[in-house]
Amino acid sequence: MEDRHSRFELKTLLETSRLLIESHDMDFVLNNLLLITMGKLLITKAMVLIYQPAEGNYVVTKSKGRNCPEEGTKISFPEPERVKEQSIIRQDLDDVALPEIIEGETQCTLFNLQTSNHHLGFLCLGAKGNKQPLSDHEQEFIESLAIISSVAIANSRMFTELRRINRMLDRKVYELNTLFDLSKDFNMMVDRDEIVRIFKFAMLGQMLIRKFFFILEHEEERSLAASSGIKGQPSQEEIDTLFNFEEDLVEVDESVEEDVPFLKKNEIKAVIGLNFQRDTIALVGVGARANGEDYTRSDYNFLRSLGNLALLSIQKSYLLEERIEKERMEEELNIAKTIQRGLLPDPIPEIEGIDLSATNVSSYQVGGDYFDVAQTPDGNYLFAIGDVTGKGVPAALLMANLQAMLHVLLPIEITLAEATDQINDIMYENTPSDKFITFFWGKYYNEDKSFRFVNAGHNPPIWLRKGENESRELEEGGLILGAMPTTTPYHEERIILSEGDILVFYTDGVTEAMNPEQTEEYGEERLLECVRKNRDGAAKEIQDAIIQEVNAFSEDTQYDDITLIVLKVL
Repeated sequence: MEDRHSRFELKTLLETSRLLIESHDMDFVLNNLLLITMGKLLITKAMVLIYQPAEGNYVVTKSKGRNCPEEGTKISFPEPERVKEQSIIRQDLDDVALPEIIEGETQCTLFNLQTSNHHLGFLCLGAKGNKQPLSDHEQEFIESLAIISSVAIANSRMFTELRRINRMLDRKVYELNTLFDLSKDFNMMVDRDEIVRIFKFAMLGQMLIRKFFFILEHEEERSLAASSGIKGQPSQEEIDTLFNFEEDLVEVDESVEEDVPFLKKNEIKAVIGLNFQRDTIALVGVGARANGEDYTRSDYNFLRSLGNLALLSIQKSYLLEERIEKERMEEELNIAKTIQRGLLPDPIPEIEGIDLSATNVSSYQVGGDYFDVAQTPDGNYLFAIGDVTGKGVPAALLMANLQAMLHVLLPIEITLAEATDQINDIMYENTPSDKFITFFWGKYYNEDKSFRFVNAGHNPPIWLRKGENESRELEEGGLILGAMPTTTPYHEERIILSEGDILVFYTDGVTEAMNPEQTEEYGEERLLECVRKNRDGAAKEIQDAIIQEVNAFSEDTQYDDITLIVLKVL
């Protein structure tokens, strides 16, 4: 009879194991754990306590029976660390201090719910119907059931987290596609009113924001450029106070409302600063969302990206207007040259542990050379260099569009390879067939000195390691941008830099410089030899040596821009 009983219990455990572990529903797992336990032992009161590590207490997640605490009730134990170490705790029988867990019950038994690595909580059982203590056999059965349930609970948590991450990734992809679509619209606009109108509709439609304002600084004047649902105008003093906030993101609280009553009057929830070349020149204030959801860090990043996109387009429109007013388009060459120079970073960021120098030496012609060094929101740095086919205003504007897309991508969590796929498709769809870009970009990580890069048909940068004469060319990537749609995804590669390593990024204005007879190019071998000879110098010295040698080779006759970035690990 006992063997038959044991076989029945074993079958029950096996069936329960399959049922619970295959389920990803936490409520189903906990409900079945209580029902099986209460049915087996004829117990009328039971509940599951789930551990909350951040608060150091337990929450009643599932309970059944009279006088059991309501679900959501928090419970603390006098000796929490000691309690977590026990497999079974019998109230008033074991030497462990417990509060009155179930009102009127003095014979509660707690079974530890745990995996090999984590304590999850307790299965708490009231007294049996006959008031007899649990037998050893019954305790073993419940312990086995607790082990099975612990695995099921852990699996359910993991599945829930995976679903949350997948939802977050889906939302990221949607936001990225939205930004790229808006980028195409903005890049075709030079009318600021139209740019502001599209920005306003994006705020209302994409984020369900009914109240917002956009304050812009231009020529040292700060004013309200756009708004929706806003009552009145902020005073100049209030605007100046907003611009003086140290953080780029300020969530409005009582102290902020005291400093800027305009925010309280319009129920503004957060103010986001927008930067251009390290200076805050615009602000976006947002009210509550129409669906009542709180803003997440991802939402703020999307708003910042959207604002930066509009801001860059507005700045481009101002830049074009200013050039037209001042020079009246007397020379297409001069206007394009000014636009191109305005796209380059000034000053070059200082990076801890890196000696960095970069320059663009313009020729008499205007080319499409471009480079950028920008800090990403995670504190690392992005390096980019490129060259557009052709010269003049078309090449300069095409490079301006590329720069706008790069700055939009800075706060977005996406790999370089995926971003390059998107940039290439946009360039292909929105540029003539004879316009394309050779492009190289990479991200430097401060923590481990690693460098991830994608080369889209650009002159491969030189990587010269300390103590070695042979260099390596950074070629991994794919086709030039804009030549054809992305059929084969771009690839990225990761390298680790060490002390004394040198990276040299350059455009073809360096290697294709011609001698006076127009019979020979300067070439990659001369460039590499110049880097070798000057490897012990600082980054600026290496850069100057290259330019000096190129000029000497061509006898100061320059037909194309010379663009260089020299990075040396200290």
